[in-house]
Amino acid sequence: MAEPAAHQDSPDDRATGADRHPPEEAAAARAFRELLRGLRVWESELPAFDPARAPAEPLPLFRQWLREAAEAGVPEPHTMTLATADAAGDPSVRTLMLHDADEHGWHFGSHRGSRKGRELAARPRAALGFYWPAVGRQVRIRGSVAAAGSEESAADLHRRSTGALAAALVGRQSEVLGSAEELARASDAAWERARREPDAPVPSWTLYVLRAEEVEFFQGDALRRHVRLNYRRTGGGWERELLWP
Repeated sequence: MAEPAAHQDSPDDRATGADRHPPEEAAAARAFRELLRGLRVWESELPAFDPARAPAEPLPLFRQWLREAAEAGVPEPHTMTLATADAAGDPSVRTLMLHDADEHGWHFGSHRGSRKGRELAARPRAALGFYWPAVGRQVRIRGSVAAAGSEESAADLHRRSTGALAAALVGRQSEVLGSAEELARASDAAWERARREPDAPVPSWTLYVLRAEEVEFFQGDALRRHVRLNYRRTGGGWERELLWP
């Protein structure tokens, strides 16, 4: 009995998903891919990084790198991505500001009832990411997260700007918003109160502190010989190791 003929793809079978779309959608998809391929990174000279001269702990190096990013003109070098997960393990990520980094850990704030607050209550672990393109550097941090007490949380909020207080007074973070007009009314009232009452309490505002268990420093290289120095917390301090790029 003869073997069945091998299946031959028709031109339609061989087409990509984008090519099977209407012509205008396929053209838009091709233009987007061409845009991505045309983007360039690290066209300026990048700083050198000798991991053999790195400090024994990650905090001094992190502070140095953030300062050097600011001096290199990186806008908002204290912005970071925060990754959390809910009780089912589904992840979410957002961008927010670093409030401090000290011997206790990396500090950030939010409302307890926000999505990140609820997820941290369910799973008190998180990861942070910093990226400073002007110097080709990034830092990744992973560890456990603890909520500070009410007094420390209030002090954190009231050290910040009037705008930060006004935003906190608006509250209801991550809830469904009915309309832009509703937000405008709440924001106007919050700004008025923040200016009138700079110590206004916001009971839901919480300072969170991530205690790092692992901190990785990445220095980009134009020849793609990137330097990755990883710190891992041990019972007696920190261990350092180089990673393949």
